[in-house]
Amino acid sequence: MSEQDSFYALTPDTVLDAVEAAGFDVSLSTLALNSYENRVYQVAIEESEPIIVKFYRPQRWSDEAIIEEHQYSQLLSDHDIPVVAPLRGEDGNTLFTHQGYRFSAYPRKGGYAPEAGHFEQLEWIGRVLGRMHQLGKQAVFEHRPTLSLKTYCHEPAEFLLSKGFIPNQHQQPYQELIQNLATKIQSAFDQCHNLEFIRCHADCHIGNILWRDDTGPHFVDFDDCRMAPAIQDLWMLMAGDRQERTLQLDAILEEYCQYTSFNNAELRLIEPLRTLRLIHYNGWLAKRWEDPAFPATFRWFNTENYWMQHIAELRDQLDAIDAPPLQRF
Repeated sequence: MSEQDSFYALTPDTVLDAVEAAGFDVSLSTLALNSYENRVYQVAIEESEPIIVKFYRPQRWSDEAIIEEHQYSQLLSDHDIPVVAPLRGEDGNTLFTHQGYRFSAYPRKGGYAPEAGHFEQLEWIGRVLGRMHQLGKQAVFEHRPTLSLKTYCHEPAEFLLSKGFIPNQHQQPYQELIQNLATKIQSAFDQCHNLEFIRCHADCHIGNILWRDDTGPHFVDFDDCRMAPAIQDLWMLMAGDRQERTLQLDAILEEYCQYTSFNNAELRLIEPLRTLRLIHYNGWLAKRWEDPAFPATFRWFNTENYWMQHIAELRDQLDAIDAPPLQRF
């Protein structure tokens, strides 16, 4: 059985065996959680709180990249920044292996997603991100990737086209759109003076933040962390029309800038980054299509209607990139 097939066939018994072998006193209880890139389980522990265990998809990250992610989240935690860092085993390691599987374990943290547009929550999140980025600027990732036009646009688009995911009648319009969007996105990055790439969470949407009314936000799932502009960790937090997003942006940055500086030129990157995420997301779905969990879950993907809607969405982004960027008050 290949690594991928073994990953798809991961069973609760194997999960329990792996976690026990890592030194945790498991009870006979697992609960599969909502995750697609990796396999994530809540595992009951004897006379203690359950833990969250993440089994890594094969051939995605090197051991060094995973360990660097763990080290970064631990660094943040050591500076009292509310992130959920991995647990250490008896040998001090955070990356465990069992029968070819690689996995890590985390304390379970309760909470709920922040409310979209809630100003007090956004202000608190802004303070935490300011502290996070202040540390993020102090070093670089050596084994994690950098957000780029190549990895977020050209490679996923080429995969979609080469593997026949896009219907024939939509291939030429899609190719032309990608070329035009790539040119505009590159121009936007070129015009962003003094652009700095820092260590970022890079997938910082409200689904990756656990909110507790007494302690505020806890940031989870650093699986996509990479070098990126600071705005990559801010733009996904905003929702609504332009006026609403402007007010939300101001609330975030007012608190963020108490802890670190922000280059206002990066505001012109919000729509280019949104466009890259749209393109990258479709490439991600296509690359995972052999995983049985994906066709079963994302039934709407890879249909005629879906590609018509996606191409229309990308055309809208041509105009969005050209529109004046959001401005702070």
